[in-house]
Amino acid sequence: MHYAFGYTITIENQSKETVQLVSRHWDVLDSLKEIETIDGEGVIGKKPVIKPGKSHTYSSGCLLTSPVGAMKGYYIMVNLSSLESIEVEVPTFKLAAPFALN
Repeated sequence: MHYAFGYTITIENQSKETVQLVSRHWDVLDSLKEIETIDGEGVIGKKPVIKPGKSHTYSSGCLLTSPVGAMKGYYIMVNLSSLESIEVEVPTFKLAAPFALN
């Protein structure tokens, strides 16, 4: 049996520079399995360019073998003026089926 979880993330550019999201890294914790690491280009097939004061929102999902888990990770952004890479942390967020919560 698998449990499908959906999530929506908004990335807001609070800098004064235009950036592009080029890759992502996720650590997915499934309470019944080892941590799964996922690395890839962009998000949902896109490498969004985010101007200062603007944001990018996307929705995605994952399958777990248990009704409880969590995700954390980071994005690699590139400052399009300096070409400097920036690692942007995504704090841990929980994945829990409503029936599994007390």
